[in-house]
Amino acid sequence: MPVCVVVVPDNASADGLTQQLRDTDVPLMQCLAIPPEGDAIESVELLSPDVTRAKRQKAMARWLMPFGFLAGVTFTKITTLTTFASFGPWGETLIGGLLGMGSGLMGSYAAAASVDSDNDAGVRILRNRRDEGCWLVLVETPNGIEPPWQVVQRNRPKQVVRLNDL
Repeated sequence: MPVCVVVVPDNASADGLTQQLRDTDVPLMQCLAIPPEGDAIESVELLSPDVTRAKRQKAMARWLMPFGFLAGVTFTKITTLTTFASFGPWGETLIGGLLGMGSGLMGSYAAAASVDSDNDAGVRILRNRRDEGCWLVLVETPNGIEPPWQVVQRNRPKQVVRLNDL
């Protein structure tokens, strides 16, 4: 979905732009004014690297944990190691699988933390502008529909950052 964030200097500009965008005929998925103070930006998934990273980690864990379990069971069966032999043949196999599953979980954290999003540079710019005291107006439209650029330009924004299509 096409997403752009408009940087405006104050609350009045943000409220005016938000109202003008909602009054247009262009369908909007989201039109949200984000103040420079508080933690409102952290609740917006597109502008919060921590939320994005946590979502990516959960998605990766869904795949890595089952494969880790299978790898642990396989490793236990094909090697002649008897590390957990006191638990019996099935217990040893189960413990190997659980250790593999734990490895998959740890791998999902490491992999999610090491991958940068395509929008990281744009998000960093926007977070810096917010820290400078500017208001952000997030505009998201459905696929194939451009935001109403004439309305945006009429309000003379400080900056417009277009995030990659999601």
